[in-house]
Amino acid sequence: MQDAYFYEPAKGHGLPHDPFNALVAPRPIGWIGSRGAEGVLNLAPYSFFNAFNYHPPIIGFSSITYKDSVRNIEATKEFTWNLATRPLAEAMNQSCKAVPPEVNEFELAGLTAEPSRLVSVPRVAETPVSFECRLSQILRLNTATGEAVDTWVVFGEVVGVHIAAHLLKDGIYDTAAAEPILRAGGPAGYFSVDPSQYFEMYRPR
Repeated sequence: MQDAYFYEPAKGHGLPHDPFNALVAPRPIGWIGSRGAEGVLNLAPYSFFNAFNYHPPIIGFSSITYKDSVRNIEATKEFTWNLATRPLAEAMNQSCKAVPPEVNEFELAGLTAEPSRLVSVPRVAETPVSFECRLSQILRLNTATGEAVDTWVVFGEVVGVHIAAHLLKDGIYDTAAAEPILRAGGPAGYFSVDPSQYFEMYRPR
């Protein structure tokens, strides 16, 4: 039996940095665009993000504390998701800066707010992939004992999809060509996707 490090999260991990989000990694980034009730735009990356359903397509992100994105989406019922790519990594990082609600992170990060087709919230014009979303539900997390946690999961139905034409090869989306980046955990870790890492494995029948 191999040696293993064991800890109970409630008692602390005893390591230089909490390994939890490095163990559940790499994770796609929820680069979320929203608009406040007063019209101010917001753009923020969330490392707890994923897709949860095919039909209809539903995505979701988790906000540790009730941040501007959650407040905005609860008010307007709309948001956008924008693919974080290697060329946009620095801009994405700038958009996570802690600033007051009246600051427009699109402008802060030097990005273009492109009008969406079906929702009032703009997309990041520079990204090759983006979703237009309508709020389906907001869920506050609880502990195993039922105690409320100051963490909010926002789910949205994808009602519009934008894909740069050059990423469709014979009608198939080329994931690696988009150069997505993913959160690796730790204080500053990220991964990028490389075509050499691709392999296929079909489900057993």
